[in-house]
Formats: sequence, structure tokens, C-alpha cells
Amino acid sequence: MKRYSVTVNGVVYDVVVEEVAAGAAPAPVAAAPAPAAAPAPVAAPAPAAKPAAPAADAKCSVAAPMPGNILAVNVKVGDKVEKGAVLCILEAMKMENEVMAPEAGTVTSVTVSKGSTVQAGDVLVTLA
Repeated sequence: MKRYSVTVNGVVYDVVVEEVAAGAAPAPVAAAPAPAAAPAPVAAPAPAAKPAAPAADAKCSVAAPMPGNILAVNVKVGDKVEKGAVLCILEAMKMENEVMAPEAGTVTSVTVSKGSTVQAGDVLVTLA
């Protein structure tokens, strides 16, 4: 075990580092209490939730995995899709991410359009 002192934003933390052998499980570590001098984090206000109304016969809702912009929507209501089919393209952090169907089914609703901005967890497409 090695012991280090680490300074973060002017606050000194004592850190103990243990080297483990390859494949060995690390020993459980108790969380160290935060120092009394540490400034309290300021919580950002929670964004207003967008109510998504999935179709009543929907068996699967496909949600945005992260916040971003919709670059393309590849399906429309009534389309039959296979598991792994690309439903839409989500741009996040300057990368294009394919949002795929988790299972085969028929598209019952599409709640986004090209150019839409979405938050993580927003329903994009529902399947039945």
C-alpha cells in the first residue's frame, strides 16, 4: 500500500493506493469523509420533464441514451423493424450514434423528428 497526499481545489486529501495482482479482486474500501473545509457543490435545477405519451399497445419504448440532437429518423409509424435495425441517428458530443431497435416489432409512434433536441431518457420510438 502506498499513501499519497492529493490537493484538489486547494483541499488536501490523504489517499491510500493498493496494488492488486492481475485477476485478483480489489479489497473493499471505506469511503473517506469529505473534509469540513470543502465547498458544498451547487446543484443545478432539474430540467423540466417532457411527458412522453407512448401508444397504449406499445410493448417497448426506445429512449435516448444521452442528450443530443436528432440527425435522422429512419422509421415511420407502421414500419416493421428487426432487432438491431437503426431507428434514428443521435448526435452527441460531435459523434453520430445509431439508436437501434432492442427487439423486432412494429413502430407504433415516433416522438421525435430531424433536428429535435432530446435529453437522456426521452422516448424516441415505441414498438409493439
